[in-house]
Amino acid sequence: MKVYQTNEIKNISIVGSSGSGKTTLVEAMVYEAGITKRRGSVENKNTVSDFFPVEQEYGYSVFSSVLHAEWLNKKLNIIDCPGADDFIGGVISSLQVTDMAILLLNAQYGVEVGTQNHFKYTEKFKKPAMFLLNKLDQETANYDLTVEQLRENFGKKIVQIQYPLVVGPGFNALIDVLMMKMYQWKPEGGTPEILPIPESEMTKAAELHNALVEAAAENEESLMEKYFEEGTLNEDDMRLGIRKGLIKRDIFPVFCVCAGKDMGVRRLMEFLGNVVPNVSDMPKVLTVDNKEVALDPNGPTSIFVFKTNVEPHVGEVTYFKVMSGKVKEGDDLQNSNRGSKERISQLFVCAGQTRIKVEELVAGDIGATVKLKETRTGNTLNGKGSDYKFKEVQYPDYKYRRAIKAVNESDEEKLGEILNRMHEEDPTWIIEYSKELKQAILYGQGEFHLRTLKWRVENNDKIMIRFDEPKIPYRETITKQSRADYRHKKQSGGAGQFGEVHLIVEPYVEGVDTQPVYKFNGQEFKINIKDKQEIPLSWGGKLVFVNSIVGGSIDNRFMPAILKGIMEKMEEGPLTGSYARDVRVIVYDGKMHPVDSNEISFKLAGRNAFSQAFREAGPKLLEPIYDVEVHVPSERMGDVMSDLQGRRAVILGMNSDKGHEILTTKVPLKELSNYSTALSSLTGGRSSFTMKFAGYELVPMDVQDKLLKDYAAKTKDEE
Repeated sequence: MKVYQTNEIKNISIVGSSGSGKTTLVEAMVYEAGITKRRGSVENKNTVSDFFPVEQEYGYSVFSSVLHAEWLNKKLNIIDCPGADDFIGGVISSLQVTDMAILLLNAQYGVEVGTQNHFKYTEKFKKPAMFLLNKLDQETANYDLTVEQLRENFGKKIVQIQYPLVVGPGFNALIDVLMMKMYQWKPEGGTPEILPIPESEMTKAAELHNALVEAAAENEESLMEKYFEEGTLNEDDMRLGIRKGLIKRDIFPVFCVCAGKDMGVRRLMEFLGNVVPNVSDMPKVLTVDNKEVALDPNGPTSIFVFKTNVEPHVGEVTYFKVMSGKVKEGDDLQNSNRGSKERISQLFVCAGQTRIKVEELVAGDIGATVKLKETRTGNTLNGKGSDYKFKEVQYPDYKYRRAIKAVNESDEEKLGEILNRMHEEDPTWIIEYSKELKQAILYGQGEFHLRTLKWRVENNDKIMIRFDEPKIPYRETITKQSRADYRHKKQSGGAGQFGEVHLIVEPYVEGVDTQPVYKFNGQEFKINIKDKQEIPLSWGGKLVFVNSIVGGSIDNRFMPAILKGIMEKMEEGPLTGSYARDVRVIVYDGKMHPVDSNEISFKLAGRNAFSQAFREAGPKLLEPIYDVEVHVPSERMGDVMSDLQGRRAVILGMNSDKGHEILTTKVPLKELSNYSTALSSLTGGRSSFTMKFAGYELVPMDVQDKLLKDYAAKTKDEE
């Protein structure tokens, strides 16, 4: 395979909702380019793109798949992205390294929530985008309605380049208003017959052609002048204007295909080869310290790792984009994130699972290597003279969590290694071993997402695992002042143990200090502060520890032991064993023994006095609350709102956005356990949501009472 130069390379992401036909489209593209000799199908489980066993089992893409095609003396690097929202990580990482997004739509369903979400990511990464309408041969396909929805959602920048002559089972021809030709296919698809536009379509085609000419001219001053002078543009002028418009995101072309019958795919690839931007046309890339880096093949070598796969019989396959210079087999590179050295022993370009060996890749190209030792997704590798460090991929927050454990306890260590490895493949799978909850918590984007991981662990690694409902990280606090004292006394021959602590607890509120006098049961307790410590707690909130001992009733050397005892109880709150927070403790009196007092005595006395006072200080449970934003089709709004209200949600606002509603709410984490599954069921998979931690709020009394009873019963059982 020849070494393609920077001005001959085009990097393209194919994104779209589940069922839009991305994998089928890619299959037709690599077939047309001669990479494969026959087209596979998702149904027959023999596609180039979806080659992992779990993808073939479920019939949907789980990972992004890197492919290439040589077309019109250009190299098209194509990344087939997963469609389900659960696997959004593959879309985000792909858009970060490509320079063009094809948003594929199923013409039966039009603009979906997934289309809107993917478009927002193209906005975020400032990447050119075009829309491709697929499945125009289906009975319920509606081209005109889909284009109308595109305009409603994405504005006047939508420009039709093709439209179908007939939609439905009789689909076999397209009118192309850039070429001003009709493309017609035989039933087997493939190479079209190029014909004049029928007279009956000339008026419509001419109107769309003129609109395309105007849109192209608007993006280049010289073209605009030529358009005013001559009233039209030639084909090369239009290509230049469209390319400029794509780069500035001022044009979003609309194309048509029937990928399953290989109709329109060849013409699409011609457009990709002739019109869409080369990597050399795109703006410079920024490093983490905002330094601009040009995709210069003569610059110092630097590559960015955007994806890692673990494949049977191969191990880790590392996918990267060359950000500067050239990379060759045998190059020694420095990992700027980890400080380690790596040798590029082999270089490949990919067609899904098939890898083709190459000796060199230049700036802008996408390739793969194997057997790197310490390099991870998001790392930058540099050659001599380069100290670049590119921004790591920013993935969305989790939406679904489950406690995970091996059915056989002897497999726990091995399971941990597998989960860490799988995080490298999909960084939106996150594993956390929670000391607080005493559970291993697996986070992901949805029930599908975690079910896929479970299938892989059980079928590929032969370890049976179990998902449980994760515990909720409640917090305990107090709402009023309380006082308690506790004497720890133990005598068992020889030196004994003795420590007595008197203390006051009250809620800690920022900016509110201690009182000079506290009253309990008609008795006054004067406070004379000798020392005060404000301790920020790692789980949120504060503990303020006040030493108000007078007259030497407790020696200063025992105060750290008292604090230690209190901290131990803060880590295992008196109500439910949850972390306690936002408490001020004032130690004002106590007793000690000249022989029997020691640190352990005062630690136990402090711990028990605090526990007793806490229980009498109007203790309350706090629960984690999340900001949840839901995007839902208008016709499903009532069902979704009703479901949210049943989850104790507080609706903060509603906004309409072109046929969809956006709900902003606050919802307790406890009620979000199965929300991704429920929302998908309620809306037929046509909704999406995001969730972000907002803070802690008081648990309603009925919920608290139930939690306290459950904890008491559990504690009794454990005794």
